[in-house]
Amino acid sequence: MPTPQATPTLSDSMLPTLHWTEEKQLRTALWRSERGAAPPKRLVLADDTLSADSAYRQACEGTGLLWRGDFQNARLLLQALTRRIDKPPKASKTAKMGRKKALAQTETGVPSGEAFHLYRQAKAQRARVLGMVLIEFGADYAIALRRAPDAKQACVEAWGPAEESSGPSVASLRELMGVISAHEWRKKGVEIPALTSAGSAIAKAAPNNRIYPHYGVFSPVRGEYVDLVAKAPLPKKRPAKFVAFDIGTGTGVLAAVLALREVDQVVATDQDERALACAKENIYKLRLPNPVKVMQADLFPEGLASVIVCNPPWLPARPGSPLEGAVYDEGSRMLLGFIKGLAAHLAPGGEGWLILSDFAEHLGLRTRDELLAAIAGGGLKVLGRMDVKPEHPKAVDASNPLAEARAKEVTSLWRLGAV
Repeated sequence: MPTPQATPTLSDSMLPTLHWTEEKQLRTALWRSERGAAPPKRLVLADDTLSADSAYRQACEGTGLLWRGDFQNARLLLQALTRRIDKPPKASKTAKMGRKKALAQTETGVPSGEAFHLYRQAKAQRARVLGMVLIEFGADYAIALRRAPDAKQACVEAWGPAEESSGPSVASLRELMGVISAHEWRKKGVEIPALTSAGSAIAKAAPNNRIYPHYGVFSPVRGEYVDLVAKAPLPKKRPAKFVAFDIGTGTGVLAAVLALREVDQVVATDQDERALACAKENIYKLRLPNPVKVMQADLFPEGLASVIVCNPPWLPARPGSPLEGAVYDEGSRMLLGFIKGLAAHLAPGGEGWLILSDFAEHLGLRTRDELLAAIAGGGLKVLGRMDVKPEHPKAVDASNPLAEARAKEVTSLWRLGAV
């Protein structure tokens, strides 16, 4: 089985175009934006003579700055813009009141749901401003700037093979840096101790313990939920063929953990083509002792399973980009879909393992009673729950506007069975 070289993406023919005049000639290029941002309506050429203050003013006005100077200077400019937008404003009374409102606390000291939405609005505005520094790519993804990196392979992995007939394209420098960062993560991988940990409930070990995330697929950097799946007790009732499902597999990390336990077969599903390609590649590289079938499906595959794992997005809000779809679940669609359909796919004596953080509860976006009511409404009962405190950097970052909620967050594996 060959190793995939690129993840599926939109055809170039489906991308919008950007137009500008340069040296008295009309120029056209494809516009690339992972978060689906529209091309800037106004575009100017920019180079090393542009001051950070002028760039910041134009970026805030929505003017795209197509870079024609030294590449490394463009990176320095982006850093300067970041400092300006992150600097606490010497604000008017109205702006100060807005900031206080965004950081409002409830009586328990936890940010309100309104504060969370204002926080997201501020992040979206930040992304729009920083996304105004633009880089042009050749038809082969070459960057014709002084001291520019060779990002061709990174672009192929993110955007698909270059189509020579499509001509040049333009993307924000910020997006390019994300593409390059994803390429580096894909090369070195993310270490997953649960894949080889002798102290876990895993009966076997993979030849290596690294998962290689693709661009646009959420990286399993929060290991606490992976450890929960490794340690949770399997159902005592074992059919002749013990099958497990991993719903919304992403990188395939939880499917891999299940395949190292006393499970005969794992079926991993996802809707996203990038995730499917990523999971297939990771499963192949791990050389797992038990078979894993990766397939496209909206939640459940056909058939029954003795263990069905789902790690849905934890926050009920609209994602701002495809990558955010791993964090935000508008209307709790995936969470509620899993709960409603679980009982019909459980083998006799089987269990559903719902991986969920209570972060949304601390933000006022969902209550524990609402979750328990959904579980009961799905014809399910709680067989047990395993909890763990997150240890990621944001959990201890006191400067984060959502620090109070982060400090209280608990990640749980809910063991659910049919009534």
